[in-house]
Amino acid sequence: MKKLSLDKILQSQGFGSRKGCRDLIEDGDVSIDGVVITKWKTEFVPQGLVFQVFDETWEYREKVYLVLNKPSGYECSRKPTHHPAVLTLFPQNMEWRDVQTVGRLDHDTTGLLLLSDDGAFIHAQSSPKRHQPKTYIATTAEAVTDKLVADLLAGVQLIDENAPIAALVANKVAENQIEMILEQGKYHQVKRMLAAAGNHCSALSRVQIGGLKLADLALAEGEWRYLTADELLLLQRD
Repeated sequence: MKKLSLDKILQSQGFGSRKGCRDLIEDGDVSIDGVVITKWKTEFVPQGLVFQVFDETWEYREKVYLVLNKPSGYECSRKPTHHPAVLTLFPQNMEWRDVQTVGRLDHDTTGLLLLSDDGAFIHAQSSPKRHQPKTYIATTAEAVTDKLVADLLAGVQLIDENAPIAALVANKVAENQIEMILEQGKYHQVKRMLAAAGNHCSALSRVQIGGLKLADLALAEGEWRYLTADELLLLQRD
């Protein structure tokens, strides 16, 4: 990878416009290996570069792949209407580098949410043609019955759908909790399927996408981190 000037590196990492990044550098707010860099034209190899902005350490990443344990009360839209955006849970530079959610969770749905600034990754993960299985735990208003499980596995008719939609897996996990694995990713799908089957969803959490399990990530609600290379492999499908 060829060298880039420090202002270009900072801009690519979401620290502002080119002029804003030059101002940061000239004001002495950027350092590398403990040395304050004040000349924005200074060049570095970006790959693997570790730098500090306002004494906070960052590593250069050409693209970012993030995972969040989404809490309730946040919208996945960049222009939220009634609740804060999930991006407010991240450092501001993530918004500057145009990080987007991979699909959406309702404001009151919790759990596993992916975000990235890699358009190809977002498209691949979001495409209905990819049939990426997603696992949810739903808390129901009424008790989970054998008939409810059977109906969800057989398929229920949703409004505006041409054919019944079935869950790949439906398991009763508690008196008022059911695990459902879906691959279609339709609007409000879990809630609509439960309603069509004669029950009501009172709480919902996504606990797995592909082979990536929320339980393995050790993230409290509202916490996020970068996905590792091995974790990204868990999201791939043949």
